[in-house]
Amino acid sequence: MAFDQTKAFTQLEVLVKEKNKDTFFFDFMLAFKTPRATITKLKKNIGSDVSSHNGEFRLKNKIHFKPVPVGSDLHIECDNLKSATSTTKEHIRFVFVTDFNDVVAYDTKAKTLLDVEFVDLHKNYAFFLPLAGIEKYELTDEHPADIKAAYKLGQLCDVIRRHNTIGTPEKIHAFNVFLTRLLFCFYAEDTGIFAENQLITAVQNTTDKNGSDLDAFFTHLFRVLNLPNDAIERANLPSHLASFPYVNGGLFAVDEWVPKFTGKARRMIIEAGSLEWDKINPDIFGSMFQAVIDPKQRGKLGQHYTSVPNIMKVIKPLFLDEFEEALEKAKHSTKKLQALLFRLQRTRYCDVACGSGNFLIIIYKELRHFEMKVFKALDALGEQSVMFMSGIRLSQFYGIEIDDFAHEIALLSLWLAENQMNKLFEEEFGHSEPMLPLKESGNIVHGNALTLDWEQVCPKRDEQGDLEVYVCGNPPYLGTRNQKQSHKANVSQVFGNYKLKGKLDYICCWFYLARKYMERSNVAVSFVTTNSIFQGEQVAAFWPLILMNDVKIHFAYPHIVWENNAKDKAAVHVSIIGLKNHPKTIKLFNREDDGLYQIVNNINPYLIDGKNIIVHPQRSSIHSGVPKMLKGSYPTDGGGLILNLEQKKEIESEYPELCQFIRQYVGSEEFINSKQRWCFWLKDADSATLKNHAYLLKRLKHVETSRLNSSKQKTRELANTPHLFDEDRQPLEGSYLFIPAVSSERRNYVPIGFLPSTTIAYTNLIVPNADTYAFAILTSEMHNDWMRTVAGRLESRYRYSATLVYNTFPWPEVSEAQKSKISALGEEILLTRADYPDKTLAQLYDPDKMPEPLHKAHRELDLAVEQLYRDKPFEDAAERVAFLFKRYEKLINTKEGNHA
Repeated sequence: MAFDQTKAFTQLEVLVKEKNKDTFFFDFMLAFKTPRATITKLKKNIGSDVSSHNGEFRLKNKIHFKPVPVGSDLHIECDNLKSATSTTKEHIRFVFVTDFNDVVAYDTKAKTLLDVEFVDLHKNYAFFLPLAGIEKYELTDEHPADIKAAYKLGQLCDVIRRHNTIGTPEKIHAFNVFLTRLLFCFYAEDTGIFAENQLITAVQNTTDKNGSDLDAFFTHLFRVLNLPNDAIERANLPSHLASFPYVNGGLFAVDEWVPKFTGKARRMIIEAGSLEWDKINPDIFGSMFQAVIDPKQRGKLGQHYTSVPNIMKVIKPLFLDEFEEALEKAKHSTKKLQALLFRLQRTRYCDVACGSGNFLIIIYKELRHFEMKVFKALDALGEQSVMFMSGIRLSQFYGIEIDDFAHEIALLSLWLAENQMNKLFEEEFGHSEPMLPLKESGNIVHGNALTLDWEQVCPKRDEQGDLEVYVCGNPPYLGTRNQKQSHKANVSQVFGNYKLKGKLDYICCWFYLARKYMERSNVAVSFVTTNSIFQGEQVAAFWPLILMNDVKIHFAYPHIVWENNAKDKAAVHVSIIGLKNHPKTIKLFNREDDGLYQIVNNINPYLIDGKNIIVHPQRSSIHSGVPKMLKGSYPTDGGGLILNLEQKKEIESEYPELCQFIRQYVGSEEFINSKQRWCFWLKDADSATLKNHAYLLKRLKHVETSRLNSSKQKTRELANTPHLFDEDRQPLEGSYLFIPAVSSERRNYVPIGFLPSTTIAYTNLIVPNADTYAFAILTSEMHNDWMRTVAGRLESRYRYSATLVYNTFPWPEVSEAQKSKISALGEEILLTRADYPDKTLAQLYDPDKMPEPLHKAHRELDLAVEQLYRDKPFEDAAERVAFLFKRYEKLINTKEGNHA
């Protein structure tokens, strides 16, 4: 069973509150999945892998725990354990010292220290995750400082919160501002903005060890950092404050509340200041600090940022590729290169769900790199001798973020990115602009992107005319079932009285506002988005609102894994979509290899090359003569009519007279995984049995009560016939084709098959009296490709629909001879399946385990079905689907013409 981190957090929280010194360590280890047998050995000091003495415990390869008296120096005790021979000999991973007021622990592998108050131990459970077999994210050369700094900040936050009341919005904001100011100071003293160790030296030399005057120190310091270097007030300041330079830039412009500090908090600030802040990576550290504010998220610090390669998928086709092409064309012309530099200064970049600024930071750095390429191209022409200076300013960058701390961190991260790029610029060109005083940072607005006017946030024009604006980001995705009332209120505000708004994912709001923002302007948009808005009924409900007024899908990654570099890969399956007015080129990236793309005429709402055709649900098939598909039967019985194996055996043993009314009961789970359930099917039961059989009466009473308690009037009326299913669509004779309503996205084929009419189909989809030709067409690759394109999803699984998939599918026109051949190939698949009676359909249709004979039978059928549509084989699924869409359009137009 997977380790439940939320449960561990809760268990530790209870232990912290109870503070039972006698049982604490045993319960602590149980919270991290230590076997109870091991706990018993620890208690009794039995075995070569354990050692216990006077409340001190050692467990080989795991931990050395030592409780100490109040007043002990926990750091000295911890150091003693770290250097003990037993720690090395027994491969102790953690040393853990506590006086039950404070905790000091050391990870001997990661070489990280935990120093927290005992009451905050549960908030730092992630430090001990290796005890549960969950290895911590391995630090790489890319960002070790970020993770260490994030942990330090999290521990500091816990201590400060413990001794301050931070409950009002004003206090929360002030606390967030304090944290960002502190982070800037740490960074500044390691990067030459301040003198080396200037902040920490001042704290050590001028503040009391108990931290009582540290709030006053920071209050004075922050005011000094807002004083120009020539300000008269500086003359009367003590030297340790006056020596700090003027920073400005808005970071220290406003006096904000500063929290009170303890001696522990003071020590933690000094320890944090000793980290290598010059190695902080603003691409990712902001989102990691944002994560650390929530203690329950600390175990996933490596997940809380988006990798640079993924962000590049958003911004390269949005504008960077075009800039690179422009540079290639201009590199032999001074005039064209200068025009390109001017163009860069006329661009604006806006992330309308910016979080802690990852996208904006990467865009800023990429633009600075690109600008340096242009400078080098100018230098290579040798027609001028000038000192190049960057024309790209943070004021070109805009964002909207609803979280206050993320908003503050985004501003700070942009400053740090500017400093890094200025240093790189100096390495390349021998000079750069001075970092101080800070210029204004990006225009990041704290607010709700769905209630703000985007044009007020990021103007599309200035006094010189239209600006070139690029909007991007990764807005939140929430299906209608997961939306809270606040989300639904946002959707209503954005879409007004639009009657289909109840079908839309939350992210649709950002697309809709982006389309409005694009009107009559030079704006292009690129969002990371859930796949669901290109699937199922959302397509018809949403995309007609977007693809209008000359807006087209400019580029698309139909399917990518959006992940980061964390050890456990926080990956989701998404799409990336670009929108533009009158795009010159349209790029459709390959589904399997996102480095490849093709230039197409149009990308439709299903993210395929083709016209903007939308598949609408149909009550009946668009073809005449196609057998009707129905939903299976549904009991609405509160469980009264359904039987498991034990109940069935009980009836067979004690009430054999009822066995004639028991039918096999099949849903997708039973069908695909060969599981068994049964139900009472009492349509033909005589009234005497229904009225007089005690066992049956008890069950029917349960059904009656359940239905009477329903909020639906129709269901309550059905309480009069508790022996009958609520919905009965069961064929009376013969067999029927069973199609699971939900199937794994991993399968190349939805497993379907025949069942006898005596088997009751539960809620899924059935085709009564279907023949093997229908089976063969529906199990073919052509039909499955259509299903994958137009069906909706349940999580990531395909949700088959009669109205949206089956009734809209463009069946081929066939002769009797062709039909007979396809039927025979369908029969061969059924016979091949029968050769594997010990395997379930789930096993047979696992793409990694499908038996070769079954795979061969399907391939033969797939090729034969393709030839029903055209002689030339299709190259891939995209070509098959594009062909089917053209056929669908023709059939729909013919059908509508006939109705007219």
